[in-house]
Amino acid sequence: MKTNEQVLQNTIKRCRERNIIIPTYAQMRNPNLIPEEIKKELKGIGMQDLNSLNLFRITWKNEPVEKGGDFGDVNYIELPREITGVKARVFMLVGKFFPTGAHKVGATFGPLVEKLVTGRFDPTTQKALWPSTGNYCRGGVYDSALLGCESIAILPEEMSEERFSWLHKLGAEVFATKGCESNVKEIYDKCKELDAERGDSIVNLNQFSEIGNPMWHYAVTGPAMEEVFNSNKKDGQRLSALFLTQGSAGTLGSGEYLKTVYPNMKLCAGEALQCPTLLYNGYGGHRIEGIGDKHIPWVHNLKNMDMAAGIDDEAVIRIMRLFNEEAGHAYLRELGVSDEIISKLAYLGISSIANMLGAIKMAKYYEMNENDTVFSVATDSMEMYGSRMIEYNGKYGAYNHEKAAVCYERYLMGTGIDNMIETTYYDRRRMHNLKYFTWVEQQGKSVEELNAQWYDDNYWSDQFSKADEWDREIDEFNEKTGLLSKYL
Repeated sequence: MKTNEQVLQNTIKRCRERNIIIPTYAQMRNPNLIPEEIKKELKGIGMQDLNSLNLFRITWKNEPVEKGGDFGDVNYIELPREITGVKARVFMLVGKFFPTGAHKVGATFGPLVEKLVTGRFDPTTQKALWPSTGNYCRGGVYDSALLGCESIAILPEEMSEERFSWLHKLGAEVFATKGCESNVKEIYDKCKELDAERGDSIVNLNQFSEIGNPMWHYAVTGPAMEEVFNSNKKDGQRLSALFLTQGSAGTLGSGEYLKTVYPNMKLCAGEALQCPTLLYNGYGGHRIEGIGDKHIPWVHNLKNMDMAAGIDDEAVIRIMRLFNEEAGHAYLRELGVSDEIISKLAYLGISSIANMLGAIKMAKYYEMNENDTVFSVATDSMEMYGSRMIEYNGKYGAYNHEKAAVCYERYLMGTGIDNMIETTYYDRRRMHNLKYFTWVEQQGKSVEELNAQWYDDNYWSDQFSKADEWDREIDEFNEKTGLLSKYL
């Protein structure tokens, strides 16, 4: 790999000035590998603080406290049958306890760090450009701040106002593009416009095409799921399925890992029913914030997809109110849902509820029983959606017992197996072919690589195996800065 030595020296100097030590993928997967002196220093640092040592908190294993936490087991929630209505066990990893309150600090770590440690990004002269439908640009802006870089965030204008306020607070340059979460092309168009205006002064870290996005989930999220399964499994239990909304296809990298361990596991990619690109080559707007649509991400391995499913955004919004209104909590208590579980329902933001519904649909589709386990991810919590609760209270009126009962029966217990397909070889090929129109015609990717993604048996395994290589690069970079020695 060609390195710009002057850029690398600029980066090393910036890191020395700001005491920036970069963690490895292995340390994010297993915080026991983090030097004890760094852990001690973290005791006085808040989870959301703009302190470079919080890079070591890019892990599923943070103690769930706001300040001074240690590391422990993976943060997850097991949803009871009173919520899911299925016999299978349903587990969700919880993203709330990452810095920023969402796991996207992991997805953005790889694309930026890989360029920093190899002299392909100059934090003294360039800005990191984060095109996003919400949490990705938040994660990118946060990681950039910790890594001594300036940022530009691009996201649709209809995203929640909390996201925009948060980005402005961190000092990012923010651009709001037309439309909602499914208006991804408009984001790309803004990237091209900025690239033409500013040239080499910006570096586009596109989540839909940067392999560092799903590779982080392959290296960190997949093993976290495996760990939760092994610590909870009973005799005869199997890891049967994983459901994740497609979005940038980043989190689906965890499925690539799990299939190496559990080859019979079913993997399903979900999308909003109102924008059914995978299902029907469709389009449209929807309200499941944080998942981009109307195209297939370059980093999505369609050959590994067993299913595609559409999730109705109306169901998601109604359940959001059930899970977060006091009348909803009271109704769930009547049904036997424990106060412990009710207190954790706010861990599920809007896209997290969509993931939960997809997991339920998979359990029903395959008629799973007590021996089956289904996994998904709660990307973020309700912290970024308070304005949506106010909005829907105005739209639908005050919440009450009757509305809670209707929602529970219709949208939770009534979740069915509609708008789902088990993908054949040619279903997957059809979905893969859609990449051509976005990536080859519009974004400059080559037909040769597009074909390699489909026909080369080693293409995807080679991509995901790079985590160990990047760990070596990170170790070498940390040696060059000389900062780690004082913690050893």
